Amino acid sequence: MTDAEGSRVADDRAGVTDAEGGYRGLFGAFPYAFRASGSLTFKSFVVFGGLAAALLGVLFLLALVTLFGATAQARFSVVRAFYVVVALGAVVPIVSPVLLVARSHRRGIARRPGYDAGLAIAGYLFILSLYVGMVAALPETFVLDGETTARPTPAGAFAPAVELLYALPRIAGLVIPAVVACAVPAVHRLRR
Repeated sequence: MTDAEGSRVADDRAGVTDAEGGYRGLFGAFPYAFRASGSLTFKSFVVFGGLAAALLGVLFLLALVTLFGATAQARFSVVRAFYVVVALGAVVPIVSPVLLVARSHRRGIARRPGYDAGLAIAGYLFILSLYVGMVAALPETFVLDGETTARPTPAGAFAPAVELLYALPRIAGLVIPAVVACAVPAVHRLRR
């Protein structure tokens, strides 16, 4: 049996037609996973995570274009390569739950109950960790539009949490999302 026949058999077992079965890569995986999953938590993550990944992709692309303009004279820049690595590190953990669920449904692989929802929760936690890491990495003062600006003073219900994040070393801005990103493969392994 060829690979194409094997995936068609798996699609038939999963009740998926040929038109739905071939989601054809990253962009097709989002609507396919949305249709195939029965978890409302996961379906909400497909929408929210897709928008977050697209927004991050656009932001990193604009930042890279700006960086290319600033370093036009350099043939190779380590900073350019670092931007690409950071962009992949921010987008891949958001996209991977969708790809894992789409793959598992397309192949008809039986997973433990809660697999889809668990991956969605891990994805939501990663998106939250990006924000938390950004707050933790914010310096006391920074230059914005030529003016030196101080970071905002914490206020409101989350003031104690923001103060705690401000007190952390700036490297925590990278460590927090990196640690939380490990939740996606951990959930995949535990719930399969």
